[in-house]
Amino acid sequence: MSLSPRLRRWRGILTRVGIDGALVLGSMAVAYWLRFEFRIPEPYAATIWRALGLAIAVKMSVFLAFRVYRFSWQHIGLGELTHTALACVTGTAALASVELVFRDIGHWIGMPRSVFGIDFAICLLAILGIRVSRRLVLHSARRTRNLGRRTLVVGAGSAGTELIRALEMDDTFAVVGVLDDDPTKFGQTIRNAPVIGDRRSLPKEISRLNISTVLIAIPSAPPHVIRETIELARRAGIADVKIIPQLSELYAGIVTTSVLREARPEDVLRRDPVRVDTEGISQHITGRTALVTGAAGSIGTELCRQLLGFGAARLIALDFNETGLFYLESDLRLRFPDRDVRVVVADVRDAEQIDRILAAENPDVVYHAAAYKHVPMMEAFPCEAVKTNVEGTRNVLQAACRSKADAFVLISTDKAVNPSSVMGTTKRIAELLVRNQEISGTRCMTVRFGNVLGSRGSVLRTFQDQVEARQPITVTHPDMERFFMVTSEAVQLVLQASVIGQSGQVLVLDMGDPVRIVKLAEDVIRFYGLEPHKDLPIVFSGVRPGEKLREELLTEDEGAEAASHERLLIAHVARPTADWLDSLTKLINAARHGDKESVMTLLQALVPQFRETS
Repeated sequence: MSLSPRLRRWRGILTRVGIDGALVLGSMAVAYWLRFEFRIPEPYAATIWRALGLAIAVKMSVFLAFRVYRFSWQHIGLGELTHTALACVTGTAALASVELVFRDIGHWIGMPRSVFGIDFAICLLAILGIRVSRRLVLHSARRTRNLGRRTLVVGAGSAGTELIRALEMDDTFAVVGVLDDDPTKFGQTIRNAPVIGDRRSLPKEISRLNISTVLIAIPSAPPHVIRETIELARRAGIADVKIIPQLSELYAGIVTTSVLREARPEDVLRRDPVRVDTEGISQHITGRTALVTGAAGSIGTELCRQLLGFGAARLIALDFNETGLFYLESDLRLRFPDRDVRVVVADVRDAEQIDRILAAENPDVVYHAAAYKHVPMMEAFPCEAVKTNVEGTRNVLQAACRSKADAFVLISTDKAVNPSSVMGTTKRIAELLVRNQEISGTRCMTVRFGNVLGSRGSVLRTFQDQVEARQPITVTHPDMERFFMVTSEAVQLVLQASVIGQSGQVLVLDMGDPVRIVKLAEDVIRFYGLEPHKDLPIVFSGVRPGEKLREELLTEDEGAEAASHERLLIAHVARPTADWLDSLTKLINAARHGDKESVMTLLQALVPQFRETS
C-alpha cells in the first residue's frame, strides 16, 4: 500500500533525523578515540557514554530549532548548506556551554577541550558530506539513466546557466548541449553540459544529437535573434521549442523551469524591448492598493500580474466573467502567494455596486480596462457598447473620485481616433469623460494604444487557429495595417504613464511603425515551418463593417507633445462642453431603453468625426 504524501514527507524527515543522530554519536566517539590515540584512559572511559548522550540531546535540539530538516537533500544548494553549517557551529557551542555548566554544578569529570574541536570538524564534514553525497548520487543516476527529452539550450549567459541549474531538478529534460554566439565560451561546460557551437549550428546539432526539444534562454536578445533561432529549430523539424520570455515578463526577475513557455508567434514579431523606469514604477506601486476592472481580459490579467510584481500590497481584480476570474485568481496566488489578492464578480454597468465596492476597498489607483472591443460585434449591438464602454466608464470614474483614489487610468484604443465604428466612438466618448474630470481630487488620465499581440480574439490568435487547422488564412484587405505591441510591454508603458501622467491628460504609446496584416499572416505561417502562398494560401475576405484600412494614434487637431518618457506622447484633447454632457446623458438613457436609432444619432452628435467617416 502506497503512503500518502504527508506520511512520505514525515518518513523522509525521520530518516534524515536518524542519520544525523548516528553521525553526531559517531563523530563524538571518533573524537574521543583520536584525542587519546585509540586508548581512552580512565576516568574518561567511564564518562564517554554520558558525553555521547549529552551530544545527541544538545546537537539534535539545535538542528531541530534551526529547522534543517525542511531542506530536501536531493535539491540542497549553497544557501541550505551554509544554514546547516551554522547549525553545526551553534550545536558545538551549545554543547560546550552545557558541559561546562554541568561540570561546575555536578563536580563531574568533563570532556577534554580538544575533543570539542575534533568533534566539531568531524561532525561538520559528516553532516554536510552526507547531504552533498546524496545530491551527487541522485544527479549522477539521472544522467546515467538519461531521463527526459534530449534538449539543446540556446544561450550560455546567466539566464541559460540558471535554467540548466534548475533543469537538474527536473526529469522532463536531459540537456546534452548548449549553443552560444560567443566563441570564447566554446568548449566550456555548464553543469556538465558542453557549449558545442553557435546558433547557426542548430540544425546540424539537432540532427547529430537526436534532439527533441530546444530551449531558448536569451531573454534580453534582440527580436531578430529570437526570430532566427525559432525558424532554425522549426526548419530542422523541432516542434517543441520553448523560450524564457523577455525580461519584462519575468515578474520576480528569477529564472526557473516554471517561466519556460511554448514559443509563440508574437515572439518572432516583437520589437526591441521597451525601457521603462522600473524603480519609479515600483516606488509608485509598492505597498499600495490597486483595483483593475476587466481583470480577466488580456490587458487586465497582465496588469494584475505586473502590479503585484512591482510590489502592490493589495489587488482587487474585478470582472463579470467568473470563469476568467477563477483562473486568474489561481494564477496570481501561485505566482504571488504572499500578496493580498481579492477577486470580485461585478458589472461596471451597475453604478451602485461599483460605488459600494470602491468605497469598501478604498483603492489608491484604479485601472479601468473593462470594455467591449470587437468592432463588427458592436456594430450590431450599439446599445450594449454604450452601456459598457460609456456608462460603465462613467460609473467607475465617479466611484474612484468619490472614494478619493489617487489616480484613475482609462485603457483606451487607437480606434477612438477619428472613429469609423461604434466601438471606437464609445471609447472616444470615454476619453472625453475622463478629460472632463480634470478638476477632481483624483488624477484622471487616459492611456491610448493600438492592438496587443496575442490578446483574446486578436487577429494573431485567429491566424494561429487557421494555420493549426491547415485552413486558408483570411485577411480582409491587402492594404490593411495595424499598430501592434506585446502585452507585457504595453502594460509596462501603462504603468509608466500612470506614474508621470497629470489629470485630464491623454497619454499615447509610441507603437512604432504599423504592420501590414498580410505580412503578419506570412510571418505566422513561417513560424509553423510552412511556406506562405505555397503550403497555405492567403485569401482576402473584404473589409468588415466599422473597420478602417489604417488606424491612427492622434487626430490632426490634437497635436502632441513629448512626455518625460521617450515612448509616451501627450495628446491635447479639448474639454467637453455643458451641451455635450447633456447629450451624453441622453445617449445613456437611449441605450438603457434599447433605442438603437437614437443611440446612433447621438453617437454622431457627440463625436462628429464618426458621422464623417461612417
